[in-house]
Amino acid sequence: QKKLPSKYLYDDMGSSLFELICKLPEYGLTNADGRILQQNAEDIVERMQAPSQVAELGSGSGKKTRWFLEALCSRKTATYFPIEISRAAIEMCERELSSIDDLNIVGVEKTYLDGMKEVRAKRANPEPMAVLFLGSTLGNFEREEAAQFLCDVRHHMISGDSLLLGMDLEKPEERLLLAYNDPIGVTAAFNLNLLARMNRELDADFDLSKFEHNARYNRDAGRIEMHLCSRAQQAVSIRKSDWTVSFEPGETIWTESSHKFKPEEVVRMAEQTGFQCEHQWIDEEWPFAESLFFAA
Repeated sequence: QKKLPSKYLYDDMGSSLFELICKLPEYGLTNADGRILQQNAEDIVERMQAPSQVAELGSGSGKKTRWFLEALCSRKTATYFPIEISRAAIEMCERELSSIDDLNIVGVEKTYLDGMKEVRAKRANPEPMAVLFLGSTLGNFEREEAAQFLCDVRHHMISGDSLLLGMDLEKPEERLLLAYNDPIGVTAAFNLNLLARMNRELDADFDLSKFEHNARYNRDAGRIEMHLCSRAQQAVSIRKSDWTVSFEPGETIWTESSHKFKPEEVVRMAEQTGFQCEHQWIDEEWPFAESLFFAA
């Protein structure tokens, strides 16, 4: 099975396309995430004991984070570290949130763990820090990898720090497939952009018309899988690496997984990775959970 890591979907074009996906009516995850934050921001800040430093893994545009940050900054001045590999995403985030009074924004253009390492080095005081991992990005990891990633995040935190973790929950297969294969083709463009990015950055010669977006549900693994399916027998040159890769008709490149969870699975994951789950907020319209972990 040919694979490409999902993090490479998010260049500037990919990040912009993902922002469009988040606005699609079929993709209920982002709205569910936002509803929880909008309705419960004061409660979340209270339970976190109003941290003065906040780091967010994969901030995107920062629109849904606004609810939390406004509630926090109504109490105190805070420093916010959006951690993104996309400079365009950080710039969108800075534009979106710069109007919040008493908020200092320090963008960190790095991968998640390298960004956490940098934020740890910048901690101005020993007060508890909050880490946000919203959306459902942790679901893109294999389950064992997700647990290891949480352990790695915990390594950069101190006892008493908090983590607000978004996780998409199990729901009917038909609803999931529509969310990842929207009728107007935005998700398809997002997926195919990965090949266009390889053409731009690696001097590859992928013919995008010879590949198609494919979303499928793996019931045994409890996940949606995104693939790029070859329409023909073909060979592609990746000249920057002096490498040629061949494809048979119907052969795919697996580009992303999106695991779905039960609420109790999330609680167990906290206990296995050095955290305690203090509370969960669950959206019923589009089953989704925000879970508040504390570093043990």
